[in-house]
Amino acid sequence: MASQSTPESPGLPARNDPEGLWNPYVAGVALGVVLFAAFFITGSGLGGSAGFARLAAFIQTAAAPGSANTSAYLAPMAGGGRNPLDHNMVWMTLGVIAGGFTSGWLGGRVKVETLKGRQIDRRTRWAMALLGGILMGLGARFARGCTSGQALSGGAVLSVGSWAFMIMVFAGAYMLAYPLRRLWN
Repeated sequence: MASQSTPESPGLPARNDPEGLWNPYVAGVALGVVLFAAFFITGSGLGGSAGFARLAAFIQTAAAPGSANTSAYLAPMAGGGRNPLDHNMVWMTLGVIAGGFTSGWLGGRVKVETLKGRQIDRRTRWAMALLGGILMGLGARFARGCTSGQALSGGAVLSVGSWAFMIMVFAGAYMLAYPLRRLWN
């Protein structure tokens, strides 16, 4: 069902829209404006994996003080007494989480549920989601950025590496879509 905007708020969903979703064209333009604002205000684009990596570094250094000094991965973020939370991507990540929750709450879509197809049980669905998340997280670290940082921010500045990353993400998704589709039908 397509979202119908209201005269009082063009582009925003009408109150009687059961999905409560934005018009995708309006959302795309809004995302472009947010990306431009991020470049203009912070000097860098959007991303998520750097914020999560720094949050993980914060947790590890809190649990094992001094461990960052011996880790080549953690040292640039938290070694030598550096505060891993002292980076704009951490606060952007926390803002995305808070904003997503607020948006869902205002739209009446916050609920605990497991979305799955008829051919898959709940445990397998969670295992597949966990495996997919781990693979995407590892891929984001190897690619030096997640789909937000690479595809949106890197693609916006015409980075060849980001465009190659984006093409490979779509190719991988298409290759996995066919064999995994049977789980949803």
